[in-house]
Amino acid sequence: MNGKQRILKALSIKEADRVPLFIHGINEGPIMGVGKHLMEGLPLGKQVHQMNDDEKGMLIETLLRVLEEFEIDGYTCLPFGPGTEFSNDVDLVDDWGVGFTRSPYGIPVPSRHPVQTAADLDCFEPPAPSRDHLLLVDVLKDRFQDEKAIFWMMRGAFVRSWRLIGMTNYMMMMYDNPDFIHCVAEMVTRFSLDQLNMLIDAGLDVLIVEDDIADKNNTLISPDHFKTFINPYNRQLVDRAHAAGLKVVRHSDGNLWPILDLLLDSGYDGLNPLEPQADMHLKKVKDYCGDRLCLLGNIDCQELLPNGTPAQVRQAVRSAIDDAAEGGGLIICSSNTLHPGVDPENCIAMFEATREYGVYA
Repeated sequence: MNGKQRILKALSIKEADRVPLFIHGINEGPIMGVGKHLMEGLPLGKQVHQMNDDEKGMLIETLLRVLEEFEIDGYTCLPFGPGTEFSNDVDLVDDWGVGFTRSPYGIPVPSRHPVQTAADLDCFEPPAPSRDHLLLVDVLKDRFQDEKAIFWMMRGAFVRSWRLIGMTNYMMMMYDNPDFIHCVAEMVTRFSLDQLNMLIDAGLDVLIVEDDIADKNNTLISPDHFKTFINPYNRQLVDRAHAAGLKVVRHSDGNLWPILDLLLDSGYDGLNPLEPQADMHLKKVKDYCGDRLCLLGNIDCQELLPNGTPAQVRQAVRSAIDDAAEGGGLIICSSNTLHPGVDPENCIAMFEATREYGVYA
């Protein structure tokens, strides 16, 4: 089987020839840290917004080589370029007018929100999706054809809305002006549906609805508010993707137990990233709903991948496979992105251990 076939089999809760291996996201540091074993002359130590066009081209080629060399079965694409949060602008503002501040590691953090009131919304002109932002989908499709599964991480109604209006404002407006919250959600969902149509035409395999809505203790809003303000809009994405033959994965960090039944009823094919520090232990989730939902995770990227040893990573992968591989419905990946703090040697250990221990008898 090839990578795409393995991923789609697992998302159908069936056993492939081996447990698939997936990269949910990887920053430039780990790409180059792994890639230095494969290529020379990499712009080590640079963040992507500091790179010139030749260096960014080398970074993308390094990523493609990593996907090839380590037999990664699926990879998540994000929008890049002008108008996105990953542009090279010094004063970083996306097409929505949301302003970002870079962390010391170059990661953009939303910090300025253009729509604070209903009056702001009345005169706000939302952007149209840009086909240019799908560049990475085109690159992977050209390079791998149908050999690897192409994922796209689309911001859901909660994340897109609070980025636009501000988190504190969002929480207050649920009580003070719920119609405002619904209007914003309808607007951002129209954008997402239009973008989804572009992704379908581009040959996408798996849609990820990224809507981080929990910390390690609980959800950020109540289940009732989730049911009212968020889930109906995200279900439109699920239904449209399914109608086009795509699989759909729900992404959120944190403790999702308060809304897990709602997510199950919403028709998602998979759940990612299963943060172990938030009581999303793989065996516990597998026992609860592993016959209804493919589990994508949950090799710890908070402590283990940054600070552990390759031997400890290999054991964690083996334990994950023992806990959740039987019957299918398991895809190995980290418990979030392979971020700047992870040890590249531990990434390699995760890749190699999945291939070694993940073979179905």
